[in-house]
Amino acid sequence: MKRSLALLLLLTLTVLTLFSASSCKDKKTAITIAIPNDTTNEARALMLLESLGYIKLREGAGITATVLDVVENKYNITFREIEAAQIPNVRQDVDYAIINSNYAIQAGINPATAALRMEGSASAYGNILAVKAGRETEPRILALKAALESRQVKDYIDAHYSGSVVSIVDTLTDGYDATLDYDALSGSTVTVAASPTPHADILRDVVAPILATRGITLVIRELEDYVVPNEVVESGEADANYFQHLPYLNDFNANHNTHIVSIAAIHVEPMGLYGGKKTDLSPFN
Repeated sequence: MKRSLALLLLLTLTVLTLFSASSCKDKKTAITIAIPNDTTNEARALMLLESLGYIKLREGAGITATVLDVVENKYNITFREIEAAQIPNVRQDVDYAIINSNYAIQAGINPATAALRMEGSASAYGNILAVKAGRETEPRILALKAALESRQVKDYIDAHYSGSVVSIVDTLTDGYDATLDYDALSGSTVTVAASPTPHADILRDVVAPILATRGITLVIRELEDYVVPNEVVESGEADANYFQHLPYLNDFNANHNTHIVSIAAIHVEPMGLYGGKKTDLSPFN
């Protein structure tokens, strides 16, 4: 009797062990992905993951999507929502990270070679030159706009960023606006708030020399965050800013009662999926 009970217990344990092993094999291991926590970039990151087939978003979520709009998550992804600028710093603490190209470049990461996947050059996320409403046609602003929309800027972007920054200007200028009286502008100053890379680099290396040939001084105010650049344009401390895309600006205006408008889309910085603890995409295969 004791032997029979022992055999029955052994058989039961064997079946349970095999079932447990089978269950573990079938259950996908959780994957942790860091994504930006601001409204528009979070949606952008989620849409990138959806385009790769890793998740499915609620129909119509679009550029306002949040993690609450994820309706299918077959890879058991856990999302860590982090300030966009800080994601490169936590990359090694998560399996994967979705990073804006400008922050990747600032962190010494080459998006063209390091990204496992990149989004397409969606025009909705083109980085814009923005001013306070009512200032769109001021001569200094138009001179700045013409310089940023120049062939020289496109050539600089092509030469320096290897596809991690892409010019989206449809009609390139020679750097100048033929309708302006540049003699009258000589001796003037225009101040632009900008993110360090690539925005301030483009302004410093290309736009400032173009304006200087006509006696216009470009003052670049480098800022690391996404709030102050719009605040200083709204207050008049800066004439313009160059750091954001239109979906972000629209959301900012709606939530801060600001009155800032886009006057030109200059370039796009494709968002990328980068490895952290995982160095390839094998968990998704």
